[in-house]
Amino acid sequence: MLKHDYMQVSQDQPIYCEAPLQLLLFVDGRPKSRQQLQRIRAYLKELEAEYSFELQIIDVGQQPYLAEHFKLIATPALIKIHPEPRQILVGSNIVAQLQNCWPRWQAAVDTYLKLQEDLQERIDDNARATSPKSTIGSVAVSAELIRLSDEIFRLKQEKENLLEQLQFKDRVIAILAHDLRNPLTAAAIAIETLQSNYNLETGEFLRLKPSMTAHLLKQAHNQTKIIERMIADLLEVGCSKDTELPILPQKIELGKLCLDILEELCDRYTAKSQEVETDIPKDLPYVYADPERIRQVLVNLLDNAIKYTPKGGKISITGLHRTTQKIQFSIGDTGPGIPVENRHRIFENHFRLQRDEGTEGYGIGLCLCQRIIRAHYGQIWVDSAPNNGAWFHFTLPVYPS
Repeated sequence: MLKHDYMQVSQDQPIYCEAPLQLLLFVDGRPKSRQQLQRIRAYLKELEAEYSFELQIIDVGQQPYLAEHFKLIATPALIKIHPEPRQILVGSNIVAQLQNCWPRWQAAVDTYLKLQEDLQERIDDNARATSPKSTIGSVAVSAELIRLSDEIFRLKQEKENLLEQLQFKDRVIAILAHDLRNPLTAAAIAIETLQSNYNLETGEFLRLKPSMTAHLLKQAHNQTKIIERMIADLLEVGCSKDTELPILPQKIELGKLCLDILEELCDRYTAKSQEVETDIPKDLPYVYADPERIRQVLVNLLDNAIKYTPKGGKISITGLHRTTQKIQFSIGDTGPGIPVENRHRIFENHFRLQRDEGTEGYGIGLCLCQRIIRAHYGQIWVDSAPNNGAWFHFTLPVYPS
């Protein structure tokens, strides 16, 4: 409710004012406003001794919707709300303005009272009761309506966000169930083959050469790592994008890490007869980064390159000592590339190109890559390749020597 100094008002009842002259004084808590406020209140106190009026003092910090209702741009501010027309005094010389306006305000009140007497003879009580009046009570109602309108708008936005999250959750569950089937099936086949050929008595694998046994074990391991990565990605993207991503940086050799991941993914690009070309300088400096997080970036980018590069295509990986503080790592492919109009959105959470709607994945990999690289104070971006494919680049800090 409105706050004032001259009468007690219930917190849950509207204010009905009887004084013909009604004023609102908007104040704030700034120390530099106190002296001016004291002068205004002292002058109003002098005027009150000679002329009856109602004054209510409003703290804009506690009643921001009233300040919005009157479109105030500064405080202190003194507003005459009754009788009409409304008048606002604001600035550093409110007392001087009030001295000039006060005779006109008194004349306006006298005119208003005379009109009320004339109207009382012609208009019945019911019509008069329903006529609109600009009172302090109506101002409070207007402010409350503004507040409720803002609250409704906020709730609508919150509802839309929740519906979007629910739709995404349903889509992710459906796609995840589909995506998990392939690595689960591959891991299960490898394990079942090993199990069916294992002799408990001798502790040896029957009918399997050591090289095949090692291959099946590696296959099962790689597929479980893929499943683990998919689940980890979902858990990561479940965090708010505004939440800082925790990292544990250390000295790592980025080129070796990339080659290790390529070995893990060998079966995939070999099955598509894809050529992998690496240009990683032997003297590429160590980087200061979280190895597990950077592994996520490399796996995501290489996974996309393999997925979108056609059979017989080419995947390129290069390293560059860009500056004394940064190295640049790039992964290119000969796939369809990224349209120019979508490059600024490709790293958005859940964003997928229209052409990808029928493919595996749920549009969170590149968003995670961006969050991880930014957490290392690096940059990540995409360019077109000369062969119409895509080049993804990212930078990382050099390990201080």
